Parts: sequence; structure tokens; C-alpha cells
Amino acid sequence: MASVCVCSDYFQVNDDGELCLKPGTMGLRQVLFYKDPGTFQFEKADYPWLARVQVQVQGGGGGSAGADAASNECIVRPGAAGGGWSQALIEVAALGTVETIVVGAGGTGGSGNGGGGTGGMSSFGGFATASGGEGSTAAQSSGTLPDAVQGTTGPLAGTGAYASGGGAGGGGIRLSGTNGLSGAGGESRLGHGGVPRSTEGVGTTPRGYGGGAAGALSYGGGFDGQTGGSGIVVIELYG
Repeated sequence: MASVCVCSDYFQVNDDGELCLKPGTMGLRQVLFYKDPGTFQFEKADYPWLARVQVQVQGGGGGSAGADAASNECIVRPGAAGGGWSQALIEVAALGTVETIVVGAGGTGGSGNGGGGTGGMSSFGGFATASGGEGSTAAQSSGTLPDAVQGTTGPLAGTGAYASGGGAGGGGIRLSGTNGLSGAGGESRLGHGGVPRSTEGVGTTPRGYGGGAAGALSYGGGFDGQTGGSGIVVIELYG
């Protein structure tokens, strides 16, 4: 009669006599993506085989300011900052019964000569947090003389085993009433900022997750800023 030997490093027999894999030896089994801004719940009881999770949290990017210059004059706006990012590896015993997940929204774009909004913070319980990027300001007034506007400072690193702040938004420059360059949006770990513009128009859209919006530019007439990139939370489940 044939016999089978089972490696005790990876298998065990439970109380019902069933041969089962040992928790913690199965590797990556599932990945959860939370892409929509809002608040969600993670319950470890939904995954009875769970041994640990690795989470990434990306904060939302800032929105850019709007620009509304007088006729035959120019306004340039700086780019908004990208959101911060952090990562944490968490053993199942350290997890609460329920952990709250927050996905930060991108900051709103300004209208008229209004400033952009700050992106929302993203988090997984208290284990990993990432701040949103600041919106860009509407400091420059309408005019024709050369003038530069400062970029937007990126947020500091949040909490987690590995955390980094978001990228700064680029500054803008006005050369004359008909020639200028708006600021680029700040980079994020999981996204890219909007590109600067030299033709008049609304702020440009970031790509990916957490990038800052680029600034609007006006040679006369109103152009809104742009919304920043929303954040994301990624949870890798290991058995």
C-alpha cells in the first residue's frame, strides 16, 4: 500500500482530522483596492486564513487655483502639491476586529481667482497615514510685467514603517501680458502631477493616484483650476 508523507513545515491536521496549510506559509493570496474616496471597514474575520497584511496608503493631491485676468493681461497659477504615501506590514494579531480605511479625495479646483483645495488624508487604522497635498494659491494679480509665483510645498511624511511626503507643485512665471507658463502639479508615489501650460486654459489633470493638479493660465477671461488626483488604499492579504 502506498503511503504519503506530509511536510510539517507547511501542513497540519486540525481537530476535525483535515489536512490544512499552516497560517503564515501560504504567501500572497488576495489584493484589495479601495479607489473611491470615502470611509470603509476592514474585518479580519472575513479572512480566517489571514496571517498578515501589507498596506499602502496614498493621500489625495491638491487642486489648483483658477485664473481670471483682465483683458490683454496675464495671470499664471502655480501647481498644487502631490499627496504623501506610506506603507506598513501588520501581523494579524496586531489588527483590531475592525480597522477603518479612509481614501482621501483630490482637492477641488478653484473658480475665478479662487485658490485650490487641499487633498484628503488616506489611512489604514492607526498603522499607516498619508497627508493630502495642499492646493495652489491665487496670489498673483492681473498684469503685464514679468512676475514669478512660488510653487506649493509638499506635505510631510505621515506614519507607517516606510513613509514619504508628497511632491511640491511647480512655480509659475509671467513674462508679459501674452506670454507665461503655469506651474506643474506635484508628483506622488503612485501618480503624476498635471503638466504646466503656456496657452491659456484650465489647470491640467494629474494621472494615477494622488498627483497635484497643474495651475490655470489666463490672458484675459476666467479659467478654473483643476481637481487633484484622488488617493488610494491597497491591502495585500497574506495567508
